[in-house]
Amino acid sequence: MNQTLLAILAFLPLVLAGVLLIGFRIAARTAMPIVYVVTALIALIAWDMTFTRVVASTFQGLILTVAILWIIFGAILLLNTLKHSGGIAAIRNGFSGVSPDRRVQAIIVAWLFGSFIEGASGFGTPAAVAAPLMVALGFPALAAVVVGMMIQSTPVSFGAVGTPIVVGVTGGLDKAGISEALTTGGSSWGAYFQLITSEVAIIHAIVGLFMPLIMVTVMVRFFGANRSWREGLEIAPFALFAGVCFVVPYALAGVLLGPEFPSMIGAMVGLAIVVPAARRGFLMPRTTWDFPESSSWPDEWIGKLDIKLDQVAGRAPMSVFMGWLPYVLLAVLLVISRTVAPVKEALLSLSFGWSGILGESDISGSLEPLYLPGGILVMVVLIAMALHRMRGQQVQAAFSESTRALLGAGFVLLFTIPMVRILINSGVNQADLVSMPVAMAQFVADSVGGIYPLFAPAVGALGAFIAGSNTVSNLMLSDFQFSVAEALELSTAMMVALQAVGAAAGNMIAIHNVVAASATVGLLGREGTTLRKTILPTLYYVTFTGLLGLIAFYALGIGDALKIS
Repeated sequence: MNQTLLAILAFLPLVLAGVLLIGFRIAARTAMPIVYVVTALIALIAWDMTFTRVVASTFQGLILTVAILWIIFGAILLLNTLKHSGGIAAIRNGFSGVSPDRRVQAIIVAWLFGSFIEGASGFGTPAAVAAPLMVALGFPALAAVVVGMMIQSTPVSFGAVGTPIVVGVTGGLDKAGISEALTTGGSSWGAYFQLITSEVAIIHAIVGLFMPLIMVTVMVRFFGANRSWREGLEIAPFALFAGVCFVVPYALAGVLLGPEFPSMIGAMVGLAIVVPAARRGFLMPRTTWDFPESSSWPDEWIGKLDIKLDQVAGRAPMSVFMGWLPYVLLAVLLVISRTVAPVKEALLSLSFGWSGILGESDISGSLEPLYLPGGILVMVVLIAMALHRMRGQQVQAAFSESTRALLGAGFVLLFTIPMVRILINSGVNQADLVSMPVAMAQFVADSVGGIYPLFAPAVGALGAFIAGSNTVSNLMLSDFQFSVAEALELSTAMMVALQAVGAAAGNMIAIHNVVAASATVGLLGREGTTLRKTILPTLYYVTFTGLLGLIAFYALGIGDALKIS
């Protein structure tokens, strides 16, 4: 079978998913079972994977599904807990002192607070946390999901305390072979790895500078009464200011400290500067923008998450500090759980796993319920229930509503993530073929030749679109990108950096991330509508990054500055 036909077959599940979700607007609960079956048939017939391996990949996907559902449940439960305790009403009241402008609220809650949550936990948690919080503040559910998905761009490469770089890039490259070549050339793996990290941070900082403005402009254009790009651009001075306040400390942290803390440091510094500036009206537009009256919202904007913002019956109004305290605790506990070794080891000690599923030695799955963000979220919920002195009836209502909200997401993800694992695990087969994602990437590289750097970020984004993970995209494709750079005699570190940045942007259109975020606001069934909007910032991100790659290679002549012989 020739390479072109193989590439077409490898692309087929993704094209089918796009056509069904975006073209025909079919709900994911209907589309994804069809895509799963088609993927399994291609794996069995064209790739000649064994039936056992396809089933083992499915089981591995189901274990990952449980992990993601645990995170979704924790995020919904925290939101419902604060709804019934009066915390959400307090948070919304607090914004009246910062700014009533929804554009400003989106920048603070999504871009800055969401980036901090991404830096601490990853796993799609920022959209799962920020989207329901925005709904609670009065955003339409669809707008909250679209904005929440756009968080998953600039901070993602350094999300979960740097996991996409530390685990994804390191695990995706031939570390031993590269280290040997570097040592022969008088350098080291540590210096090479830091070069990749620095280049990822700098590229993200340049491209990400405009993301707050794009985020707000997309929101205003699709969810404003006037459907106006101009009303979004009115906030350009403040949005660019917020972008600078995040990306400057973010880039400095990446260059000077390494991959663990750029997103968290950028967000903390940004919040410390931007919130007081917003209170003082710094760089604010003359007009205050809001969504149309909720009574006029189209049905597709409205989710099933019911958040009443009236004061909780029989309770005195809660202070803004007490309302926000559970989210502050969430951020603190996430950081501690990822950075304090004894705490991390204790949380990881409770683990359920299946190693070598059905005899496939390289296919395993595990679940660490306390260490996953879902576990941290549930811990925060228990603390919040005590802090806010909730009654038994309120606690029961929060758990009941959260459990019901989880059921729809569970069905869709039961097919989506196993489909992803079949694609990723297809590299072991009886036809001696590369995996489907690598076949796609090779086809792109062979088709474009010397201008490949323009497309390298899109290849990374494709990997994340398939896997729903920057880390997995880097694991799958970093070595491929490295090899293409060697063949073109270009900087391997820069090419891997383009891969990592593109893979971060791909999270904005990753299907199971959209499903997860939609589930938190009761918006399942409208994933295609979300994807049609988040594809715009994704195209911006990968195109701008690719152009920077071309400039770096061919105009600036950037090399590795490290000899790999």
